[in-house]
Amino acid sequence: MADKPKGPTSYFPSIERQYGRPIADWLADLESSGLEGHKAQVDWLKAEHGLGHGHANALVAYGLNPGKYADYPEA
Repeated sequence: MADKPKGPTSYFPSIERQYGRPIADWLADLESSGLEGHKAQVDWLKAEHGLGHGHANALVAYGLNPGKYADYPEA
């Protein structure tokens, strides 16, 4: 049995279920947003896409440092 994801990636299954989009799409949106910095990106996801704070925070944390969370290769 594979280890359960930890950190931001533990939110990914819930994000995909709740918002109906794959994580790779969210990460592409963040990259193309032109926004820099954690807070700016979290605020944008919440305002523009209606994500909750925890979900937005998880996507941004992963997007800014994906190598730190290598346990989610599908992203």
